[in-house]
Amino acid sequence: MDKSKMKGGLFSKVSDTNLLFSITVTIFILMYASAVIFQGGGFRKPQTLFNILSSNAALIITALGLSIVMISGGIDISVGGVVALVTMSCAVYLDYCPGANIWVSMLIAVGIGLAFGIVQGFLVAYFDIQPFIVTLAGMFFARGMTTIVHTKPFNVENEAFRKLKDTRIVIPGAGSYNKHNIYQPAKIEIGVVVALVLVVVLFLVLRYTKLGRSFYAVGGNKQSALMLGINVRRTKFLSHVICGLLAGIAGYVYFLNVGSGSAAHATGMEMNAIASSIIGGTLLTGGVGNIVGTLFGVLSLCTIQNMVASAGLGDAWWTGITIAAMLCIFLLIQSIVIRQKKRALRV
Repeated sequence: MDKSKMKGGLFSKVSDTNLLFSITVTIFILMYASAVIFQGGGFRKPQTLFNILSSNAALIITALGLSIVMISGGIDISVGGVVALVTMSCAVYLDYCPGANIWVSMLIAVGIGLAFGIVQGFLVAYFDIQPFIVTLAGMFFARGMTTIVHTKPFNVENEAFRKLKDTRIVIPGAGSYNKHNIYQPAKIEIGVVVALVLVVVLFLVLRYTKLGRSFYAVGGNKQSALMLGINVRRTKFLSHVICGLLAGIAGYVYFLNVGSGSAAHATGMEMNAIASSIIGGTLLTGGVGNIVGTLFGVLSLCTIQNMVASAGLGDAWWTGITIAAMLCIFLLIQSIVIRQKKRALRV
C-alpha cells in the first residue's frame, strides 16, 4: 500500500479538535515539568498548582463561555465587563442592603449574566449584527454600569459571605512539608470545584448532545448546517446565552476570590479568556475546539505567568510580552499542524 495513503488514513482518524487538544496538553506538561526542573521552589509543591486553579477559577469559567461562542463562529469581548459588574453589584447588595442574603446575591450574578447573554445573542442571531460590535458595546455598557453602581473600591464585610469566601476544600493525599517540617495538606477554593464541574458538564454537552454538535456544525460551515436542518439563528443565540450565563457565574466566583467590589476588577479578563481558548485549541474561524483543552489553555497561560514572575521578571510588560509570544507560537503550531493534515489528506 502507498505510504502517503497510509499517512492520510492515520491523519483522518484524528479530528482537528483532538489533534490541537493533544498539542495543548503536551506543551503544558512540558512547560510545567521545565518549571519544576529548572526553577524548582514552589513549583515542586502540589499547592502551587492548586493555587493557580484557585486564583484563576473565574478565568476558567469565562474561557469556557468564550470557547462555546468561538466554536459556533462568534466572539464575545464583554465578559470581563460582565464579571466586574457582577462583582460590584453583589458587593453593594451584601454590604448596603439590610437583610442581604448570599443566595440572593448568587441569583443577581446569574441574572446579570443571563441578561447580557440574551440581549447580545438576540442582536447577533436575529439582527445579523457583527458579534464583535455587539459585545464591544456590551463591554462599554457593563464597565459604565459598574461605576454607576459604586465608584470607590471597598471590601465586603457581610459575615455569611466572608465565611463562604474563606471556605477551603482539602485535597486528600496532596500536600507538602514546610520549612518547619510540618505537613500542610493542599487546599482549593470553592470556585475551583464550580469550574471543574462546569468543564465536565460542557464537555458532555458538546460531545454527546444535539446542541453541542450544532455548535460545531454552525461554526464549521453555516450553509452546510442549514442544509442539515440545524436552526442556525437559535444555535448562535444559545451560544451567547450560555456565554453570558457562564460570565455571571464567573463573576461570583471572582467575587469569592477577591472579596471586594471595584470598577477595576477583571480588567483584561476577556483578552486572557480569548487567549486561553486559542491556546487550548479553539480556532477563531469556528468549528474546532475542546472544553478540556480550554482548561489546559488557562493553566498554560497562568503557568507561564508564574514562571516569568519566578524568574524575577514580574513587571507587567514582561508578562504581556510573554503572553503575546506564547499566543503567536500556539497560533503558528495550530496553523502548521492543520495545514500538514490537510495536505496529507489530499495526497
